[in-house]
Amino acid sequence: MTYQETLNFLYAQLPMYSRIGKAAYKIDLKNTLQLCELLGHPETKFRSIHVAGTNGKGSTCHMLAAILQTQGYKTGLYTSPHLIDFRERVRINGEMISKEEVIAFVEKYKEEVIKIGCSFFEWTVGLAFDHFAKHEVDIAVIETGLGGRLDSTNVITPVLSVITNISNDHMDLLGDTLEKIAIEKAGIIKPKVPVVVGRSSGEIKSVFISQALQMNAPIIFAEKKWQLTSSDNESEYWKTTFANEKGEVLQVSADLLGEYQEFNIATVLTACDVLNDLGISVSRDSIISAISQVKKLTGLRGRWDVLQRHPLIIADVAHNEEGLQLVIKQLLQHSPQGNLHFIIGFVKEKDHNKILPLFPTSGKYYFCTPPIPRGLDASVLREKAHHFQLNGEAFDSVKDAYDIALKNADKNDVIYVGGSTFIVAEVFQKLEL
Repeated sequence: MTYQETLNFLYAQLPMYSRIGKAAYKIDLKNTLQLCELLGHPETKFRSIHVAGTNGKGSTCHMLAAILQTQGYKTGLYTSPHLIDFRERVRINGEMISKEEVIAFVEKYKEEVIKIGCSFFEWTVGLAFDHFAKHEVDIAVIETGLGGRLDSTNVITPVLSVITNISNDHMDLLGDTLEKIAIEKAGIIKPKVPVVVGRSSGEIKSVFISQALQMNAPIIFAEKKWQLTSSDNESEYWKTTFANEKGEVLQVSADLLGEYQEFNIATVLTACDVLNDLGISVSRDSIISAISQVKKLTGLRGRWDVLQRHPLIIADVAHNEEGLQLVIKQLLQHSPQGNLHFIIGFVKEKDHNKILPLFPTSGKYYFCTPPIPRGLDASVLREKAHHFQLNGEAFDSVKDAYDIALKNADKNDVIYVGGSTFIVAEVFQKLEL
């Protein structure tokens, strides 16, 4: 098979959450465990860091991977979903898995994978673990797909677990309260394995403390360790200063320009402190160097991604209430001179009645349908948005919406692309990024 034929086979044969939603979600780890056995248990052949959370886990994973590879470790990175190319999910030192390796893996194991009944995500996890084991990585950073306790990645025993934060998302699968969601995320905490928690409070913090006690796992709260003391968001870098509980000051110029990254950087700095305690050496110089070039080192895109300056075009994959709230706050702070244009679309299961009021009524809206079965029809979104005084037009394609928005925008205006990873991906494809 060609590479494209291989992907077409996988998309057609295996249930895929990003396309069909809840029907692809598995309620146990049986399939993944069977797949790992088939592959000779590659998950046991490399050290790993396991990262869960509602928001920020992708950025946190990429920053950690960039730091580790800058330090000189051969570093695997598994994340999801991808924006353009499936191979973005599986990288070693920033390099995507080759097309030939994807083809070879599918052709070798496709019959067994179908017999097991693997989902697309379960199969991808197996591919990643097999790839990291064969290439003998020193350490791999592994991002959960959805939740934690029942996530396919949760067959590993990492050297460190990281939980970035908890907010409302995927409530139909993970639970209808923050406490229930926290319980699912806390499922990645392993016996005697330290866990770093980014942001938490109240009942959520109690959930993590209780689970850590049950597992005899040291628990470290990042918000108590490192705090942002000053920042200056320039055109190319976000210059920040962090201070820790011991009075140490660290100046970092981040190429990830979203100001919400302050929480993720604090989590990463805390994780690096724990890694040093574990004997996995990470220098301050490596941290400073890596955070200034995360996009270059790991290929990360779609996080406050500046696509153009005049007009300013920003793409961001934030897609839930908390993530969008932070992004929109920064948009409103940084666009005093011009008008705001929003190219947005959402999947059907989001709580649109909570998300849409976050957007400013002064913006001009270009409503789109994410190009997947779960995508909310643009016309339906326009009607929902109208109830919150958000006015605009529905478009047949994201690319058409982008063209019209660019035509309507003056040089001092701001165009925002987001609401769904698939909306951002469509624009990236149009611009051939």
